Amino acid sequence: MSRILMEKIVSIEEVAKTIFKMTVKSEYISMNAVPGQFVNVKCCEGVDALLRRPISICSVDKDKATFDIVFQMKGKGTQYLSQKKVGSEVDLIGPLGNSFHISEDYKRIAVVGGGIGIFPLLYLLKELKGADRSAFLGFRSSEYAVLLEEFGAESEALSISTDDGSRGYRGLVTDLLERDIEERGFDIIYTCGPTPMIRKVSEISKKTGIPCQVSLEQRMGCGIGACLVCACKIGKPDNWEYKHVCKDGPVFWSDEVIFDD
Repeated sequence: MSRILMEKIVSIEEVAKTIFKMTVKSEYISMNAVPGQFVNVKCCEGVDALLRRPISICSVDKDKATFDIVFQMKGKGTQYLSQKKVGSEVDLIGPLGNSFHISEDYKRIAVVGGGIGIFPLLYLLKELKGADRSAFLGFRSSEYAVLLEEFGAESEALSISTDDGSRGYRGLVTDLLERDIEERGFDIIYTCGPTPMIRKVSEISKKTGIPCQVSLEQRMGCGIGACLVCACKIGKPDNWEYKHVCKDGPVFWSDEVIFDD
């Protein structure tokens, strides 16, 4: 169950261009959060950024009772959040949303992340230590490539792509997935990132018959399902319904997500 919390910031640092990692002390979140969930963060007081910002939980340290979030400074809200100081408090609601499906039957897993969508996948990898783990990460350029050491430590195989070729393979991260998929024979694919990438991963999943879970990135208002901002189509083309990414997701099976053209 989620709670409204005022928690202390342990550290905050810029880990790549415009991308910040914040460690927060929270016994409740660290003990209750599972991979795929997020927190809804109040970035500042006053009217400048009224809506909370949904940010995926990137990592949890139960021994230290802390959790990490990583976010990109894009607008006024995240700019305020990036200016928070160590020792100050942050107002948040969490943990929110559902989680990735984890099973001992999945011996060989792949995670496919794009841009800021990679962050919830790190927590997932840390919880899958008994599996053979392959990570495929795509970035705009080397300037935005982040947490590579952490992903390398939590995967048996790490593949990197950038749009401009400044780091790793030049091209789409889904090209790397297609290249390796037959050889490695994955039992499941987990993905999070831009919608075109998720759509392509879903097509690969359908073509190969490998189950796939997607974590959708949507704008959110309340984070608890009371508004309609994050509605998405779930079901089959001839029998679908609107569901809320914040409440019913953000994780869905790829074959139940309807991507509008």
